[in-house]
Amino acid sequence: MALDVNKHQLIPKHSKLTDAERKKFLDDYKIDVKSLPKILIDDAAIITLKPKAGDIIKIERKSETAGTSVYYRAVIDG
Repeated sequence: MALDVNKHQLIPKHSKLTDAERKKFLDDYKIDVKSLPKILIDDAAIITLKPKAGDIIKIERKSETAGTSVYYRAVIDG
């Protein structure tokens, strides 16, 4: 049985944008998915999301002093 790293308190919340959210995100910021920072398709934090190359992953990091910071990564094959 594989260990689910997402249950660890130090791993921030990862979620995959829907197709509609992906389109809106790219349109709103007028960027191409290739310009985003990358995350590997087999990264332990996203493997349960069943990502495919080109998906966008939203990462929400919580801080006691700064609230929640949101980051986005583009999924790549490797």
